[in-house]
Amino acid sequence: MEETIGVTSAAQIPKQRGEALLDTAVRYAEERHWDVFPGTWLESAEGAEQCSCGETACASPGAHPAREDWATQATGSATVARRLWQKQPTASILLPTGRTFDAIDVPETAGFLALARMERMELTLGPVTCTPDRRMQFFVLPGALVKVPDLVRKLGWPPAAIDLVTLGEGAYVAAPPTRFGASGAVQWACRPTAANRWLPDAEEIISPLAYACGREARR
Repeated sequence: MEETIGVTSAAQIPKQRGEALLDTAVRYAEERHWDVFPGTWLESAEGAEQCSCGETACASPGAHPAREDWATQATGSATVARRLWQKQPTASILLPTGRTFDAIDVPETAGFLALARMERMELTLGPVTCTPDRRMQFFVLPGALVKVPDLVRKLGWPPAAIDLVTLGEGAYVAAPPTRFGASGAVQWACRPTAANRWLPDAEEIISPLAYACGREARR
C-alpha cells in the first residue's frame, strides 16, 4: 500500500499522476475490500489549477463527488474500479463511509495527541488519514455513527462541546494520494497494513480521541 508520508513536515505537493491514482484505487478495492468511487479532478486553466466542477471558490477542489448519485457508483470490484479510473485517470479517490468502515474525524492537533496516547496504551489502530485542511480521520468498524455520541457523553463530554465528527452512511473520505487543489495531498498518518486489516471498534479508541478533542476545546 501507500507508504506513510511525514505528515508533520512541510512536503512538496505531488503532481496528481493518473497512473498512481488508478493503481491505488484498484489496490484499495482489491487488497482492502474498500468501496471506491472517482470524484472530481484538477484541471489547468490560465496557468492555474481549478476543480472540474467549475466552481472558482470550490471548498475541496479536485476532492469531492462529481455526481449526486455517487453512492450508487461506489464499487468494491477492482475490475470496475480500473474501468472507472481509465475513463478519468486524474479523478480523486473517494471512499464511502458506513460500509466497510466508519471514520472519526478530529482536528489534526487533537489527532496527533490522541495517537501518542494510543501508542502508550498499546491500542490497536486502523488506518488514519491526515488531510490538507488539518483534519485526521480514524477508520473504525461500521456502526460508529450511532454509538459515538453516547460514548462521548459517558466520558463526560457533551458531543456538541468538542470538535469530533463521525462519518457513517451517506458520507465519504478522500483517500491518499488525492490532492486538494494547491493545499496539498491527503496522506497516511497510519498507513494500511496487514496488521490493521481488522479495524477497531469506536469504543476501543474513543477515550483518547475525546480527551484530546476536549483538551483542544478548552484552549
